[in-house]
Amino acid sequence: MTDAQRRAAFTHLLHSFRSSQDQAPAQRWLLLEASHVLGQQLLGLHWRSHCWMLRHALQLRDGGEVAGQLLRLALVPAGHLLDRLPRGNTGRATVPATLPMDMPPAVSALIAEALRATRRPPGRRART
Repeated sequence: MTDAQRRAAFTHLLHSFRSSQDQAPAQRWLLLEASHVLGQQLLGLHWRSHCWMLRHALQLRDGGEVAGQLLRLALVPAGHLLDRLPRGNTGRATVPATLPMDMPPAVSALIAEALRATRRPPGRRART
């Protein structure tokens, strides 16, 4: 997957999150987890995913998640600088920040859906 495809799918997931206010918090968290897994390899996207997770945790008044997201925001730059990113980690405070993970099926499905939704037809070039 190219960085452009990753960015487009990431943006799609965040748009889906912003449009999902009527859904249960658990379903909304899955969208943020998918954006984290997808964006984790690019510093800017990784940072944004944790900012959105922090914002959601604040809205839910989830103190443990807020603390976990603040810690992760502090760790993101070092993780990228040292190339120590736990692939597949969903980014929540409910999992260790340094634990590589197999992608949960629901997260994998959301990422696949976002990639399909943002795929350009063959022969179409991106706007520059």
